[in-house]
Amino acid sequence: MTKPVRILLADDHPVFREGVVHSLTAAPDLMVIAEAGSGEEAVELAAAERPDMVLLDINMPGMGGIAAAAQIAASHPGVRIMMLTVAEDRESLLAALKHGAHGYVLKGVSASELRTIVRSVADGEAYVPPALAGELLAEFSRPRVPDTLSSLTPRESDVLELLSRGLTNRQIGEQLHLAEKTVKHHMTSILQKLHVRTRTEAALLAQRNRA
Repeated sequence: MTKPVRILLADDHPVFREGVVHSLTAAPDLMVIAEAGSGEEAVELAAAERPDMVLLDINMPGMGGIAAAAQIAASHPGVRIMMLTVAEDRESLLAALKHGAHGYVLKGVSASELRTIVRSVADGEAYVPPALAGELLAEFSRPRVPDTLSSLTPRESDVLELLSRGLTNRQIGEQLHLAEKTVKHHMTSILQKLHVRTRTEAALLAQRNRA
């Protein structure tokens, strides 16, 4: 008999987690081995439990799911990562995929659909909701943007590089030995110079220039 897929589930809503656990474990080939209520806890449990797959909510207290995905992907490249979220925007989808996620599922799916998607992602396939697939194709078909990063100072470039890896302001400050307030100041300057509105847009711009 094939071994069940060992799953780590991270979501800050216990009632929702309970429902997902019930839906997944209704199938004998899926096993939830650990639950986390935050991104930090998910990173710790991924290291301790070594699951086959991690299901992450995007919006959680502290470290969000995307930053957690980036850390788990870097430390455990064999783990399959799937976001389970209510966020239907292109920005969240692209950020998740570029930080290590192999699948992106909206919380409105049925229990049977969720089990099917989990199996396919665990088997090495990628999954994106059909409604967002067209936007994803449009994004990746765009020509490379010009080098708009040349206006940044060396320190701002360092901050942007760490941001593009999914680090928070606090973590960036720790890496660069800067106060969090100083990092925020650099971030404001970066957004203005790159003519973007959000941190995620800045990170995506950096990644497209680096690709």
